[in-house]
Amino acid sequence: MKVTFSYKPISALEADLLVVILDESKTLHDVDALAVQRAIERARRLYQEKRLKREYVTNLDHDAKIPTFILFSTSLNKNYPLGEVVKIFVARALQLAKDFQYRRVAVVMNSSEAQPFVGAVIEGALLGAYTFDKYRTEKNLFFKEVHLEIVGHESDKATNQAVLRRFGAVSEAVNDCRTLVNEPGAEVYPQVMAEVAAKIAKARALKCRILDEKELQKQGYNGLIAVGRGSQHPPRLITLRYRPAKPSRHTLALVGKGITFDTGGISIKPADKMFEMKGDMAGGGAVLYAMQAIGQLKPTINVVGIVPTAENFPDALAQRPGDIFYAKNGKSIMVDNTDAEGRLILTDGLYTAGEQKATHIVDIATLTGSCVRALGHGAAGILGTSQALAGAVKRAGEAQGEVFWELPLIEEYRDMLKTPYADINNVGGTVAGAITAALFLREFVPKDTPWVHLDIAGPFMLDKEWKYYDPGATGFGVKTLVDLCEHFEEYLGE
Repeated sequence: MKVTFSYKPISALEADLLVVILDESKTLHDVDALAVQRAIERARRLYQEKRLKREYVTNLDHDAKIPTFILFSTSLNKNYPLGEVVKIFVARALQLAKDFQYRRVAVVMNSSEAQPFVGAVIEGALLGAYTFDKYRTEKNLFFKEVHLEIVGHESDKATNQAVLRRFGAVSEAVNDCRTLVNEPGAEVYPQVMAEVAAKIAKARALKCRILDEKELQKQGYNGLIAVGRGSQHPPRLITLRYRPAKPSRHTLALVGKGITFDTGGISIKPADKMFEMKGDMAGGGAVLYAMQAIGQLKPTINVVGIVPTAENFPDALAQRPGDIFYAKNGKSIMVDNTDAEGRLILTDGLYTAGEQKATHIVDIATLTGSCVRALGHGAAGILGTSQALAGAVKRAGEAQGEVFWELPLIEEYRDMLKTPYADINNVGGTVAGAITAALFLREFVPKDTPWVHLDIAGPFMLDKEWKYYDPGATGFGVKTLVDLCEHFEEYLGE
């Protein structure tokens, strides 16, 4: 899709479809064309009288340069803030354009109040037009031919170009992440994750280190070795590092769980929807593609992306329930359930964050069904040791339309992880699974380092349309991680 800006009056525009968004508190449009003005007022009355329950679509005058007009009213969608609603409506307008084969679409954002929502138009268009059709005979080529023209305010020309660059880069990263997660497990395994990381590093001038199974064994990264033992695809530990031009006292480590397929191991999962476990590396994918955007947008802090990646299979060599190993920090772990494997490889990722001298750590993982049951598919869980860092993540998520709901680290639940056989058990029983999983991870966070854990098991993949996402992977977390890096000092007040 080609996205450009225009600063012409509406009467001088030429397009197949004109899109206006009507809001009760903000005016996002400035229209000089009489036919369009009349259509807007007609739609406004219909909404006020509650006679219209969906978007308003009409044909303009026969001699108009834009034959079709669509108006969306935010009064019909009060579930989300205005920025999210703009994304939803732009994505919906493009689907209508596809239905009628309109290849020139103009979205009006030319009032003095509209500029803060221009990025939402870009994001709604690029994420809404995404499709994963690699393995389908019939390809969706329509959006490759679409020209989206954003009608802006003349005074915002310079700002709009920066907005296009920023939201274009982040939306591309989100869609790349969606593609990686949507791929079959046979196509994405630890070595492929490592190759993706190397490619990103080369394109964005990032430092890249990849440890193979021999180095992991030699250096004692036993979480990855234990989990990966049953697979023909050996584990990898990926580290990407970004440094800004001006030295920063902050180093934020982003640690992403990279289980490329999770059968559950010996503690095998039920067959129903096991195919979704191709996406058990969605946290690792979010980190890799957040680093892709960070390398392009160049925030002012040091950022380290760490992805421990393995495949969890029940081979004859696989770890057994009851096995015990020593984590990199020296603590012994009993593997009570081999399907609680993500936290085992994250022990290596968290240790690596300490090696990289992280001042703050955020890990992101499709970790527990418990979190899905608690929060559903519209929100991710957040737990950790730092209220300041948790608050920063929530602010970043709110700015980007990704919801994080904080769960408590209840100290007495630590007893649920006790075992007579090792320092800690890898599961805590049948209740409070998201909390005990976070308490387990806390044992491996470098001492005195602010840390939060993001459990994205709910929103990482959808089985039906939601907001501006098609069914499938969402790339959840990429936008939040990038925004957090861009506004780190501001959000933390440092």
